[in-house]
Amino acid sequence: MSGLIGASLPRTAISRLVRGQGRYTDDIAVPGMLHAAFFRSPYAHARVLKLDVSAARQCPGIVAVYTAADIATVCDGWRGVLARFASLRSPVQTPLAGDCVFYQGEPVAIVVAESRAEAEDALEHIVADWQELPAVISFADALKPDATVIHEEIGSNIAFEQEMGSAQALATIAAAEVVVEQTLHSGRQTGVTLEARSIVAIFEPKTETLTVYQSHQVPHQMQAHYADLLRLPMGRVRVICPDVGGAFGMKLHVYPDEVAVCAASRLLGRAVKYVADRLESFTSDAHAREHVITGRLALTRDGRMIGFAVDDLHGMGAYSIFPRGGPAEAMGATRMVGSPYRFEVFHGRVRCVFQNKTPAGQYRGVGHPVATALTELLVDQAARRLGVDRIELRRRNFVPCSSERWKSPADVVLFDMSHQACLDKLVAMMDYEALAESCAAMRKKGRLQGIGIASYVELTATGPEVYGRGQVPVSAIDSVSLRVDPSGEIVCHASVTDQGQGTATGVQQIIADRLGVPLSAVTVYTGDTASVPGGGGAWASRGAAIGGEAAYKAAERLRANILSMAAELLQLPSSALKLEAGAIVEIASGQPRMSLRQLAEIAYYRPHELPPDCHIELALTHQYRRTRDNFLPTNGVQAAHVEIDPGTGFVKLLSHWVVEDCGRVINPLLVDEQIRGGVVQGIGHALYECCRYSSEGQLTSATMADYLVPMAVEMPDIRISHVETPYAGSQLGAKGAGEAGTCAAAAAVLNAVNDALADYGRTVTSLPIMPEELLEIIHCSNDEKVPA
Repeated sequence: MSGLIGASLPRTAISRLVRGQGRYTDDIAVPGMLHAAFFRSPYAHARVLKLDVSAARQCPGIVAVYTAADIATVCDGWRGVLARFASLRSPVQTPLAGDCVFYQGEPVAIVVAESRAEAEDALEHIVADWQELPAVISFADALKPDATVIHEEIGSNIAFEQEMGSAQALATIAAAEVVVEQTLHSGRQTGVTLEARSIVAIFEPKTETLTVYQSHQVPHQMQAHYADLLRLPMGRVRVICPDVGGAFGMKLHVYPDEVAVCAASRLLGRAVKYVADRLESFTSDAHAREHVITGRLALTRDGRMIGFAVDDLHGMGAYSIFPRGGPAEAMGATRMVGSPYRFEVFHGRVRCVFQNKTPAGQYRGVGHPVATALTELLVDQAARRLGVDRIELRRRNFVPCSSERWKSPADVVLFDMSHQACLDKLVAMMDYEALAESCAAMRKKGRLQGIGIASYVELTATGPEVYGRGQVPVSAIDSVSLRVDPSGEIVCHASVTDQGQGTATGVQQIIADRLGVPLSAVTVYTGDTASVPGGGGAWASRGAAIGGEAAYKAAERLRANILSMAAELLQLPSSALKLEAGAIVEIASGQPRMSLRQLAEIAYYRPHELPPDCHIELALTHQYRRTRDNFLPTNGVQAAHVEIDPGTGFVKLLSHWVVEDCGRVINPLLVDEQIRGGVVQGIGHALYECCRYSSEGQLTSATMADYLVPMAVEMPDIRISHVETPYAGSQLGAKGAGEAGTCAAAAAVLNAVNDALADYGRTVTSLPIMPEELLEIIHCSNDEKVPA
């Protein structure tokens, strides 16, 4: 690679040079716009015996109040089932609940008014009679023989169940010389995006067109869903996703309240706006990561791994989320257990359980953080059982670095792994041996310090087959349109979207590098289905690996067209020319022969100067589809250094290290900051974040005072380094990087806490780690303490 690729941009340049929509959805206003507010269920499970909205309709400023029956006249429901999960069951979900509600915060009626304040005031005048039903909250509640069945038409609270592997695998594990077992309890999380979910829907009755501004990751996907649900031709639906203030996978889904806003706009023929407040976000944004997952690791006495057995219970909430389905998190958490290591047998069991809770969906890492935490707990326990250094045990069992594809017994295809190199670099970065000795010395003095190590594999850049075989309308391709303007500047329209991770900057950088023009000469537009070509948007760490590759190939084609046209004008072979610094340069002399602007002016304004048979175009679209490898596996190792305050049980984060391999690094600054952001979210999983419910199904952590998130002052210095193993199946060689930090951060912190408690003979196995649990361990009776 040449030029800018591999270089970091100044922080100011990252936002200045990419000209997108330039604002957030919740800032958008149009003439005559109305505002929506939702009447939501106060109960987790209840029948709606009566719903009287007549008084609300008479309130000042009210334009309409709609219930499920009203919305059904213009909008259909959906079911979150997938062909690839044949046993998955889920009821029909509608924009507004009908005669029964299944989670606190489920929308029941929509009020549309001249102002948000008037809409919210009218909510107080809606009268509902409820018959509260037993709420199914815990796994025990859901699975007991006499459990309340949430969805009577389904007949069971188990929405999905699947086994992987054979009985022989279980027998092999049971007969091994050494078997260790752990059960990890992982609490629910949600995205807590800086920008809440927000939408403006504008239906034009004369043309029967719907324009939607939405804070979302996948505009083309939503265009297809809105057209289908609202019974409109797809060409009459336009979705615009402006700057998105954080998404993390949470803004991948179809949300009932957002569909209801579009339906209300169609019924009224006017623009309708809705912005979720923070309470609504906590109760209605997709949740994730609720698991009780048990794993067993079998080894020989000399420390060779034989196999893993995994049993996962996943809390899916009230519905299977649409369109990707609820089991994706559980399947990822189960299949990815043990993924950094070579082993012989695997058995997995997945059960996804309906609960009277907010539906759970895809969230940064999609099961990988849970799989990594369980795996690395087991590896550390095995090292203690065998009396082997934890670093050495990992080295003995890593999947070898090889370009040959290896399918693990869990059906995970791996290649180009670099765990050995990553671990070597990490050990050197942190001065592992000296730090381990220091922690041991500190513990003898009563300072509870520890180190945690966590290796991970992340499957990135999902290929077309994964969702295609499941008959799910999710695009795994991306497209880039390029043109040379008469000014010689390059305009790009890209299907990948930017949720704050800098994807558009990476695309801009790739194009500028390939075309030999200054970065400032490239303008990138994203997020508008009316102007950008079709594609997948932002998910699965695909920005560089798929969107970047589309940009690279588009720029290569445009470069060839430019040089061919210049060759006609200059009467030279195109192989004698190159593009450099915005000019066509003769390679032999190194002299510029004409500027790109001069060439473009001829093409647009004086085409008579071109030979009659010269039909070279300065505008094109390239669509990239990866034809092999369902996923691009990336890998790395993280380490955490912590200290536990024995008086409070609080965990202080002292240092954190990451060495990762995401293939070719396009922009080091963007990659490093994505990893840091992911690490911080992983630390939130480890120590702070949890959606807690009462036994009645009331969300008790529905404010920022109750749902804790990591703050800057609490975060450690996060040092990052890289090993680069470019992907051979693409020209760019990039893999995904956006979720790498999240995948192993919680595992590293969890192992560090357990290392700090090594003298107490107890293992913490719950996320987030609670201070009261640590205090109980620390202040147990002296005779229970294991001698150092």
